[in-house]
Amino acid sequence: MVNPAAPALVLRDGDREELERLTRSSTAPAALAQRARIVLLAAEGVANDQIVDLVGCGRQKVMTWRGRYAELGLAGLSDYQRPGRPRSIDHAAIVTATLTPPPKSLGVTHWSSRLLAARLKVSASTVVTAWQDYGIKPWRAQSFRFSTDPELEAKVVDIVGLYLNPPENAVVLSVDEKSQIQALDRTMPVLPLQPGLVERRSHDYVRHGTTTLFAALEIATGKVTAAVKPRHRNQEFLAFLKQIERAYRHVLDQDRRPVELHLVMDNYAAHKHPNIKTWLAKNPRFVIHFTPTHASWMNLVEVWFSMIERQAIHRGVFTSVKDLNAKIRAYIEGWNDRSHPFVWTKTADEILKKANRMKTSNARH
Repeated sequence: MVNPAAPALVLRDGDREELERLTRSSTAPAALAQRARIVLLAAEGVANDQIVDLVGCGRQKVMTWRGRYAELGLAGLSDYQRPGRPRSIDHAAIVTATLTPPPKSLGVTHWSSRLLAARLKVSASTVVTAWQDYGIKPWRAQSFRFSTDPELEAKVVDIVGLYLNPPENAVVLSVDEKSQIQALDRTMPVLPLQPGLVERRSHDYVRHGTTTLFAALEIATGKVTAAVKPRHRNQEFLAFLKQIERAYRHVLDQDRRPVELHLVMDNYAAHKHPNIKTWLAKNPRFVIHFTPTHASWMNLVEVWFSMIERQAIHRGVFTSVKDLNAKIRAYIEGWNDRSHPFVWTKTADEILKKANRMKTSNARH
């Protein structure tokens, strides 16, 4: 492979190690790794035509990067600034126009690259380039909501305290419902996962009905007490509270007394129904902690709900509500065999620092 007529490229001191590192790197740009390999082969005296075959590039590219290294060393392997006229279009002006709302006469809520290009009399690709330079994405939008709860601070401190420093001789449970879970059956059999092919399913489906999943996540262990019910009313919630009481009836403290059950819940109307309040008054073992308004994300059971959605429901095929309920129960049983706690990491101060922002709206509900 060595060409005796072509002198080997002489490497500068210490460059071989860096060049070899670039050829092995999984993070270096592919073009840079290719240039490093060209230089290393040239340093071994390999002929240019043979380098072309080994590297899989054109002869001109081999000549170019040999020459760049010979002239500038490792610095010569970096991309040079492309020649051409200096930029004559002010990208900052394009971005400024993008941030200005479109005129009402256009009837649009935000600029597209073509609309803005026509208004500024530039090409759409120029507009896109300016957006990329400044990280502008007019086609994207996100929603946000600040809690308007007057007891925000007290509730945040209370719930975070339960998570980070739970009371002694007590069980902390995160309680909520996942309603309107659909029993969807595909019109065609699912095509299973295969090498080179993802799982595939028909777009159309048959809807057989819905169910509601009630769940209580034990913060210390991650175990879940759950029930599936056809509706989502205070009657079903009361029945679930009684199920929780039965599940923890025999959990006693050191004095052989039933431990307190601290329940973290959101502000859903069924949770505050007079029937629920009456039952709780008769069962002082239950201590209720409500999350702030518009802050149900503080309820840790929501993490578990997202898991069962991804792992058992979203891609599931259910021939009936009965089938859906059976598969939900199977997931719960499997989860409790492998359960683990979800660790809360944010302090109350960290949460309140972000929550206490200037209010931009009040939903008044």
